[in-house]
Amino acid sequence: MHQTVNEILKSGVARIDAALERLLPTADTPPVSIHSAMRHSVFAGGKRLRPILCMEAARMVAGQLPRGVEDLGASLEMLHTYSLIHDDLPALDNDDLRRGKPTCHVAFGEAIAILAGDALQTQAYITLGNLQCPPASAIEIVREVAIATGTGVGGDTGVPSGMIGGQVMDIEGENQKPTAELVNAIHRAKTGALITVSIVSGGLYAGGNPDTIARLRTFGENAGLAFQIVDDVLDMTQSSEQLGKTAGKDTASEKSTWPAVYGIEQSQRDADRLITEAFAALSPFGDAAEPLKSLARYLVERKN
Repeated sequence: MHQTVNEILKSGVARIDAALERLLPTADTPPVSIHSAMRHSVFAGGKRLRPILCMEAARMVAGQLPRGVEDLGASLEMLHTYSLIHDDLPALDNDDLRRGKPTCHVAFGEAIAILAGDALQTQAYITLGNLQCPPASAIEIVREVAIATGTGVGGDTGVPSGMIGGQVMDIEGENQKPTAELVNAIHRAKTGALITVSIVSGGLYAGGNPDTIARLRTFGENAGLAFQIVDDVLDMTQSSEQLGKTAGKDTASEKSTWPAVYGIEQSQRDADRLITEAFAALSPFGDAAEPLKSLARYLVERKN
């Protein structure tokens, strides 16, 4: 009997939060300012979707939750939080609300916020260096994560497709007429790459074979793009209170978003189609894939 998606999320958050509590320096560890800032953003109430996707991919491949996989998940959450801290800075999106709380630079100042993001990235790689899986798997996980969070160059395709590359395209795409090609490239890189590598790294941690990893990658790419499309739609249709972050910023800053190109109704249809395609990639896994599928459904049905 599989857990419901709410049960998966609740138990996953508890497991990841416990790992983060163990892996991050305490707030009273010197220098107190930066460790307090890191914890402010990490424990601001995130959904932990990326680490939970990672754990459920590992569970599907291994048949049970592999020992120590929550540390891999925690490292992914550190990287995600670092990206949010930097994305909220005045030089980038200039936002003062994240997860319903003041952003890191509002609470601690720009200098400490920049360094807190840097420190979380470093702490993530310390954690990845201590993973409890075979060394060859650990090296491949580090390589995949580094490519997915960088400019994307260094992957098999040579096409810029990493998170930082996506952020650059997003900044440079402001105040320009959005095109289908540009918005697809930004979304797959800025948001999709980290979601995809969360799922792929879980499979690698669990010892998945090349076919399994390829299927997880396809699933992740489709689910990650669907997630960001829904995020674009929510930015246009929900309030700041509902979102926990400033609503309407994409439109105000003339961002290249999916609805800006396709409209809201087509965007919702595209997200549904992508989830269907994601499910198809997991068809050989049968019932074991249900938890991952339920999480993918949640990605497109959520309201914040």
